[in-house]
Amino acid sequence: MSELAVSIQNLTKAFGKFTAVKGISFEVPAGEVFGFLGANGSGKTTTIRMLTGGLKPTSGKAYVLGVDVAKRSDEIRRRIGYMSQKFSLFEDLTVDENLRFYGGVYELSDDVFAQRREYILKMADLSGRENELAKNLSAGWRQRLALGTATIHQPDLLFLDEPTSGVDPIARRHFWDLLYELADQGVTLFVTTHYMNEASHCSQLAFMNSGHLVAKGAPSELRASHGGKSMDEVFAELEAADPESSRPGRQ
Repeated sequence: MSELAVSIQNLTKAFGKFTAVKGISFEVPAGEVFGFLGANGSGKTTTIRMLTGGLKPTSGKAYVLGVDVAKRSDEIRRRIGYMSQKFSLFEDLTVDENLRFYGGVYELSDDVFAQRREYILKMADLSGRENELAKNLSAGWRQRLALGTATIHQPDLLFLDEPTSGVDPIARRHFWDLLYELADQGVTLFVTTHYMNEASHCSQLAFMNSGHLVAKGAPSELRASHGGKSMDEVFAELEAADPESSRPGRQ
């Protein structure tokens, strides 16, 4: 279990009569760039909320960094980072104030905060913008700052829920360069995206459809299993498929 960043076993989440996640199982090895794909409403965000301790599963198990999230969610929150398409910033605070706020949330010492602040400002190319309000930054700059606040405590695992939504192609490319730097440092990345060019650069992918896990594997394996089609075509076919008949392992 220690070599797995995430291990899900028959994970289910129901809201009354509606079941958003339906008995899914998969593993994410530590140090991997893992893409979690599916159309809006497929169950991706609900799954992430369970993995980050925001929701308790209706049934099944979710282990993150070897820990049962349902039992020890507070411990997990200190070891993971989370970034969503909304960027999770306080727009009426400056760049520096946002960093200081998140440094306080994770109770960083003054020395550690100073080191992390310097690193993040350099990483995000925000040196000289410390006193600028977050709301006055472009989407690309806000995105980099949000990545900095999500990683200020040096998490072992980083969840990114559509972090490049609404960002122009050049900013997306720069952002992924930063993600690869984190991966090179050993951080496990758990990413949702609707951009198949981004998905193609993940080491492993899992596809959700109507709460079911319908496919998983490396991008090359998934393309091969669909006749060598592009990732966009693979995504379209998996989205259109009957999830009851296309789940992995179902005959």
